[in-house]
Amino acid sequence: KDNQPIDFQYPSHSPSSTFVLVKLGEPAGGGVGKDKDIVAFSNLCTHMGGPLNGSYKSKHKALGPCPLHLTTFDLSRFGMVIAGHATESLPQGRLEVEGDDIYVSGIMGLIYGHQNNPLAVTEL
Repeated sequence: KDNQPIDFQYPSHSPSSTFVLVKLGEPAGGGVGKDKDIVAFSNLCTHMGGPLNGSYKSKHKALGPCPLHLTTFDLSRFGMVIAGHATESLPQGRLEVEGDDIYVSGIMGLIYGHQNNPLAVTEL
């Protein structure tokens, strides 16, 4: 359903790495599905790793502000910074659709706190 974010761990064996999946209701950069509006992003701010869980703003298709330094990210435009201290876009999950199933097959960008991204495929 539009604008109802779902948090999930990615990869599933990494509890410190959570992502949010959301159907924005409008086409988005990197979006999948019939309307190209389903996206997934890391829930960790790229500035200092602040938690973004539960901060989705449907009116602006944005995640944030981060509780540490108020960075907000545009989910319709590849997670780019709207405002705040972060200088890097949010890492975006590369999604694949097979029938009614959505899979994360990789990550575009580096998850905060990792030297390299963990590899796994997670069914959502």
